[in-house]
Amino acid sequence: MASRLNPYLSFNGDARTALEHYKDVFGGTLTLSTFGEFGQAGTPQADQIMHGMLEAPNGFTLMGADTPPGMEYSPGGNVSVSVSGDDDAELRGYWEKLSAGAEVSVPLDKQMWGDVFGMCTDRFGITWLVNIAQQQG
Repeated sequence: MASRLNPYLSFNGDARTALEHYKDVFGGTLTLSTFGEFGQAGTPQADQIMHGMLEAPNGFTLMGADTPPGMEYSPGGNVSVSVSGDDDAELRGYWEKLSAGAEVSVPLDKQMWGDVFGMCTDRFGITWLVNIAQQQG
């Protein structure tokens, strides 16, 4: 297996809902494992997600989990997730779903560097950057 770099997102009890939402956005296969499946049955976090992985057909991989007891939850941390490319329709589709119900800090629009760009923080506290490269000419 080749090495790969992919985001791993932390949630505060809503990882299942968030990862199912991202599956709706990007498509693909979602695998979820709970704390209860790994020795913590009967605890308050038994049904929470210990590890989740979304593998989308376009090659995107997104992982996430609920923050376990004893660890501090920091919504969004200091990380943003960037989705970029030149497939206008595909990226606009992602933007529409990611920005629905989100706090949009930069509306998806043409920017001074020539690309179409938008930034939002979704209802799960994750900041998303969408950049659509424009043809130079």
